[in-house]
Parts: sequence; C-alpha cells; structure tokens
Amino acid sequence: MAMEAEDIEKLLRETFPQARITVTDMAGDGNHYAAEVIDESFRGLNRVQQQRAVYSALKGRMDGANGQLHALALTTKAPD
Repeated sequence: MAMEAEDIEKLLRETFPQARITVTDMAGDGNHYAAEVIDESFRGLNRVQQQRAVYSALKGRMDGANGQLHALALTTKAPD
C-alpha cells in the first residue's frame, strides 16, 4: 500500500512540530519520495544521527518488504 505525501508529513510533524518539512513524490507513484527536514533538534548531530531520527519518526513505515514506504531520499539539517 502506497503512502501519500501528506501522511509522511503528518508522521514527521508529530516528532518535529517546529520543523520546515517538504515532501515530494519523485515518481508520481506514491512509493518514491524525497523529504527535506530542517529542525533545530538536528543541531550538533551528524547526518546519520539526523536521518535515524527521521526514520524513527516514520514508525516502521519503511521496514522491510511489508513497509508502506518504499524509498525516501532525505535531506536533513539544522536551520542556518
């Protein structure tokens, strides 16, 4: 089952309520997305730690063959 961009943003917003979040459907198929998450909580974290936090916020939607979300290209950073 595919996910909608709004569903992804809602999940991210639960963990990062003050973040600037942009979710883009890259292929128009509901399975391949890009997300940019800019949040103060990323300050001092390396890129791997930031991306792990985002994947955790997705609450298992990308886990294994049964995940609802097939691919997510991430850009994460703290605000300038």
